[in-house]
Amino acid sequence: MARVVGMRPAARDPGVAMRTKPVQRDPLLYRLREGVEDFAGSTPARFALTVFGILILLFTGLFLLPISTTSGEVPNLIDAAFTAVSVICVTGLSTVDMATYWSGWGHLFVFIGVEIGGIGVLTLASILGLVISRKLGLRTRLIAAGDANPLRLRKGPVSEGQAVRLGETGSLLRTVALSVLVIEAGVAALLFPRMLIQGVDPLSAAWQSVYISAMAFTNTGFLPTSEGLDPYATDPWFLTVLMIGVFLGAIGFPVIYVLSRHLLHPRQWSLHVKLSLVTSLFLLVAGAVVFFVLEFDNAASMKGMDPGQRILQSFFISSMARSGGFATLDMHQFDGSSLMVIDMLMFVGGGSASTAGGIKVTTLAILFLAAFAEAKGVDDMEAFERRIPPDVLRLAVSVVLWGATTVAVSSVLLLWITPDERLDYILFDAISAFATCGLSTGFTASASEPAQWILAATMFFGRIGTVTLAAALASSTRRQLFRRPEERPIVG
Repeated sequence: MARVVGMRPAARDPGVAMRTKPVQRDPLLYRLREGVEDFAGSTPARFALTVFGILILLFTGLFLLPISTTSGEVPNLIDAAFTAVSVICVTGLSTVDMATYWSGWGHLFVFIGVEIGGIGVLTLASILGLVISRKLGLRTRLIAAGDANPLRLRKGPVSEGQAVRLGETGSLLRTVALSVLVIEAGVAALLFPRMLIQGVDPLSAAWQSVYISAMAFTNTGFLPTSEGLDPYATDPWFLTVLMIGVFLGAIGFPVIYVLSRHLLHPRQWSLHVKLSLVTSLFLLVAGAVVFFVLEFDNAASMKGMDPGQRILQSFFISSMARSGGFATLDMHQFDGSSLMVIDMLMFVGGGSASTAGGIKVTTLAILFLAAFAEAKGVDDMEAFERRIPPDVLRLAVSVVLWGATTVAVSSVLLLWITPDERLDYILFDAISAFATCGLSTGFTASASEPAQWILAATMFFGRIGTVTLAAALASSTRRQLFRRPEERPIVG
């Protein structure tokens, strides 16, 4: 075959070369992004704990800035750190007078922090990703679903027979973002005219109504003015609007998601929605009845009020005791029996995947359903014509046990550090910190620095949740390939 000499290869189209040229990436940023995504996808529980810790450090730094205080001075580390933990964990406890100690910048940091903490770290990150990319990958769906179902924060298979399935995560995120905007705007719009009637100037009324609406929906309870709720302590309109905002924030985003789609069709409500609503309403009414009876003759609280005010205040206390944090009456003046009832309501808290804390109302419902099933001698727990698997009961027992252990350890340490303080006051504030409620007998503000650090740690462990903490400590689930011989210990 003849060989052609001197022939050059055909020239390449420069346009093609430009189109096929690989994109130059910064190796360091690329590796950093990949590392964060791998860490978030493989261990979302530890990722959530890490982000929570970073946010607390960040807001501690912000509160340490001189512009954050009204005096222009750098605050004490414990005051800045405690406020940061309380803000990110949407608790409402404080070591300082929030209204007068922090400046306008400080309150702006508080407002931003409670919005981040109320929505949830994983949910907020997923919403931002959805806004930027306009789509959700599988990894992002799994991360976002961790806020709706803490069991997803562990490796291994997860049953899809629940309130919100993995395929509905994108719709849930949109519901979260929309509900925060709509509900907070609605609460602010209802509070604004009442503040104008009270004599507040329009600009201040606008800021205060937006601020308080955020504190109500996130179940935080901070107030921007030194007089607090005193001007509205007996106002049915103002207190009722606050209760509505707190209730909507406490029922949980999965419940809001289902109600937004099937509000008028209860048959299509999931079991989670029914248990959350029924248990929440029962605790609200039962708590109001108990407070009405216990505080009826207490001269420091309800004695001397007309029947309408007694009913209003009873419902307000019952609503706020489950995580709201607002108060029109002095907890320090309550009867010991009333404080114990508030302790129990705070420990239960609100709904799962909500802005409220506590062991959650569905956990309490599961325990009672198990007790009823045992009393009737049946093997399965049932509610609303649905069977509840036994692994849900094991999770409920674990949540209660770890929650009680957290409160017990915190209370013992606080009693050890402050032996002269009353047990019921210490227990009250310890449960309030764990349940991220924010009500206080005054112990938190007057406690020593070591005691305040303990309460800050209690808030942190209470907000991240016992299930999240357990999932973070366990790198993966283990399947045991053998079963040991059965033997029944005596119980009861």
